[in-house]
Amino acid sequence: MSDEYRLLASAPTTEDYLHLRRAAGLTPRTTDQAERALPGSWAACHVVHVDDGRTVAMGRLIGDGGWYFHVVDMAVLPEHQRRGLGDRVLTHLLDVIRRDAPPGAYVSLMADPPGRRLYERHGFTGSAPRSVGMARVLGA
Repeated sequence: MSDEYRLLASAPTTEDYLHLRRAAGLTPRTTDQAERALPGSWAACHVVHVDDGRTVAMGRLIGDGGWYFHVVDMAVLPEHQRRGLGDRVLTHLLDVIRRDAPPGAYVSLMADPPGRRLYERHGFTGSAPRSVGMARVLGA
């Protein structure tokens, strides 16, 4: 990551979180959802563009602190992609697990096609057919 960016080991503001999700093509969330989700992070980080102070990338970990961890909210603004920011965010989150969690942590994520190469470079592999991801949205 170049000197024009600074990684901060904290979640972004609610406003920056909502903006990053929308701008990066993730499913939009509400202010209420963001305000509840961000404090529940096991770990989080965001990247600020030094010149203008804008938050341009983020990622979070949710988990139990023992051995289950799930990578969520990986996003980089389109105009700042292909500069290693996603790689830096994921490296930071995995380093936090290595440093603060007991050995043997199980780290999972749901990978959309654009992010698969990044995750594979960090050792993630598909779990099918042994297991498959399943999801359900309640109250929608």
